[in-house]
Amino acid sequence: MTTTTISLREARVRYGPLEALHGVTLAAPGPGLTVLLGRNGSGRTTALRALAGDVPLSGGAVVWDGRDITGVAADERARRGLCLVPERRAVFGSLTVRENLALTAPDPAEALDAYPRLRPLLDRRAGTLSGGEQRMLALCRALRSGARVVLVDEPAQGMSPAVAARTYALLAALDACVVVAEQRLPPALHGLRALVYELRRGTVVFAGEASELGGSGRR
Repeated sequence: MTTTTISLREARVRYGPLEALHGVTLAAPGPGLTVLLGRNGSGRTTALRALAGDVPLSGGAVVWDGRDITGVAADERARRGLCLVPERRAVFGSLTVRENLALTAPDPAEALDAYPRLRPLLDRRAGTLSGGEQRMLALCRALRSGARVVLVDEPAQGMSPAVAARTYALLAALDACVVVAEQRLPPALHGLRALVYELRRGTVVFAGEASELGGSGRR
């Protein structure tokens, strides 16, 4: 297994006059699973996008394996092995499922092993799929990307509990630094080792193992 770490150091992000992250520091080691936890408006999605280079920092730094990549554009981070699966617009809706999968690899067999439910949908346009099916399709591309850092916003959104559990098992098994953003600690994480950062109003209020949060997913 290869090892990698991506981190935010005293990161600040502004949207116009509003500051969304107030000096956030966190580190996500890999291979392994890190969860950014928090309600809407907590800054969890902004932190994920800052790691990806999707939003600029107004202060602080993004560091990947000891190198400051704050000024590196999102597309260059992708070329270096970072994959972002956003909450919305994560698939090409006008393309078929098969065509979406072909963007990562010509043979969809591995993706269909991960999510057999997609098999009868190969010739459907991705935009006509349910929300859960679109998440499966988007995650197939991430799972097959070979990325060293995989960032996913609400990976199990719209999925049944069984499929959500499979999704987290697949993510946890990747030889990559995997960072996910969730509103609550998913039941699918029970029994899996994960590092958790809880954010509230743009600051980190908890950092530790998932088991320390208890059954509610929050302190």
